[in-house]
Amino acid sequence: MAEKLAIVIGGGLAGSEAAFYLLKKGYAVNLYERRPEVDDGAHKTADFGELVCSNSLKSSRLDNACGLLKEEMRKMDSLTMEAAKNSEVPGGNALSVDRNLFSKYITDKLNSFPSFHVIHEDVKELPTEAAIIATGPLTSGALLEEISKTVGDKNLSFFDASAPIIKKESIDFSKAYYKSRFEQGDSAYINCPFDKNEYQKFVMELLVATKTIVHEFDTHYFEGCLPLEVMASRGIETLRHGPLKPFGLETPEHPRPYAVAQLRQDTKLGDYYNIVGFQTNLTYPEQKRVFSLIPGLEHAEFLSYGLMHRNSYINAPFVLNPDLSLQKASHLFIAGQLSGVEGYVESAALGIIAGINLDRRLTGKLPLEVPRMTVLGSLIDYLLHASGSYFSPMNANWALMPFSRKENREETILTSLSLIESYWKQVNE
Repeated sequence: MAEKLAIVIGGGLAGSEAAFYLLKKGYAVNLYERRPEVDDGAHKTADFGELVCSNSLKSSRLDNACGLLKEEMRKMDSLTMEAAKNSEVPGGNALSVDRNLFSKYITDKLNSFPSFHVIHEDVKELPTEAAIIATGPLTSGALLEEISKTVGDKNLSFFDASAPIIKKESIDFSKAYYKSRFEQGDSAYINCPFDKNEYQKFVMELLVATKTIVHEFDTHYFEGCLPLEVMASRGIETLRHGPLKPFGLETPEHPRPYAVAQLRQDTKLGDYYNIVGFQTNLTYPEQKRVFSLIPGLEHAEFLSYGLMHRNSYINAPFVLNPDLSLQKASHLFIAGQLSGVEGYVESAALGIIAGINLDRRLTGKLPLEVPRMTVLGSLIDYLLHASGSYFSPMNANWALMPFSRKENREETILTSLSLIESYWKQVNE
């Protein structure tokens, strides 16, 4: 009997999750990944599931929508959650990982299946057979053009970012100190406190610093991931209420910092840290000059600098079917950030669902709807029913679940997990 074959294009979180599900279902999986043959300007390795931007998978708390989504994924045997467990680093209430160990775990896990085959190719045409497209926010121009021709609608785009990474040993701890915000139970973050004069000087230098050339049509930034200098241009106090907010970071030695830059552990060894929220379009020399004005980072050794890169996504409400297939090419399933979700966890979760739906399509089964009263179901509902005229990427949040209120949050959590268990049981029947 011939081995069942499934095609996945893209080796990010969504593609890895889809491939993992299909491999467990007994498929031979051909995964197309252009790296390392093609340098996309953002990834640094050829590993699957590489985290380009932050090393944080956001909150671990069940009373946080993304935290609950992660628990839903664990109940669906998520490879992302398995890798995170095996590469976790201290992060307060956030699930943070050593990004190199994280992606290596995913790569090794997929390669452990004899029926997993990697084809290093820059796919420029849409497959004629059933397949999952999980090429992510950095989908190549040629493939985007083919998708655009198929859906008959213009692809949208926004910018995302990665933060600078520095060596811990180069931080001046006579000024910096450890503390997690609002006593989260550990001291996972390094904090660099500003007084008022230091803060104002930093902001003024940030505003006049030299930026890389960005075309006007390439400034459709995602509001949840603005360049630091764009935030600063909205008012001198803006950063104090954003990435430099000092609230909850007081200590006896630093009773009232005016602003605080936080650094989050980036590796298991704790030798590298990233500056939280410092996405930027400043040139590399200007990043070195301006960010060295941060108290404690005067002599910081930068391992990599902040980066903004263009992300693309489809106008999901106009082009997606409920099973994540394209309305005008129903043999093709869209997963991950290309579908219009925002965030690592959300992208990975869509990969699981795309894998489930491709399997059901190939085996002649009807698709199963993810229950609306789950975080994952609410996220998919947003993709399908948001206003197409004003569609923008969305991450997991309670606003997508209007039936959930603070006063019934515990009930929401229990209902969500019960429903996702029932869904997963149906999937495996």
